[in-house]
Amino acid sequence: MVDALLFDLGGVVIDIDFGRALRAWADAARVPVPQIAERFCFDAPYEAHERGEIGPDEYCAHLRAALGLPLADDELLAGWNRIFVGPVPGMQGLLERLRHRYPLYAFSNTNHAHLGYWQPRYASLLSPFSAVYCSCEIGARKPEVEAFLEVARRMGVSPGRIAFFDDHSANVLGARKAGLLAHEAHSVAQVREALSQWGIRLGEAG
Repeated sequence: MVDALLFDLGGVVIDIDFGRALRAWADAARVPVPQIAERFCFDAPYEAHERGEIGPDEYCAHLRAALGLPLADDELLAGWNRIFVGPVPGMQGLLERLRHRYPLYAFSNTNHAHLGYWQPRYASLLSPFSAVYCSCEIGARKPEVEAFLEVARRMGVSPGRIAFFDDHSANVLGARKAGLLAHEAHSVAQVREALSQWGIRLGEAG
């Protein structure tokens, strides 16, 4: 039934918190956090950045205008990379156990600025993955059906034989439309529960 496992990164493998970026920008600009929170959104330039259609310089220029902050690119990017908190508790152990049973892959909506930050810092955590596919490199992002089909093509696995985990319901729905077996997961326990439903049991440890 399942030939390979595909994981989202942010929220499933790596804990993220966008509030940390907003607080960093607020501190750097000496303005209240709510002022930035009211103006920041996941808008069209944000999505274009994740598809690799615009680079960090252009996105920083957009952020300066949208947020009304007189911050240099390096200050914006430093705050931007603060969203990464650390490994989701228990996930590294689970991936280490799964790697001996199934090919593991990851698919992340990300941008080149973030990619350059998390890739070296979480190299050990990501080592069980045979490949990590990034939206900014393939030119498509979740929940687009085409994005999932392209990832399945690169994996060399039929979509219907891929089990996928993501913490956003829209991405899960997009994956299902592409034919993947998809499950919304916000913790290791929920990943293990889905694995059990697909007949993959690992015991109590890990």
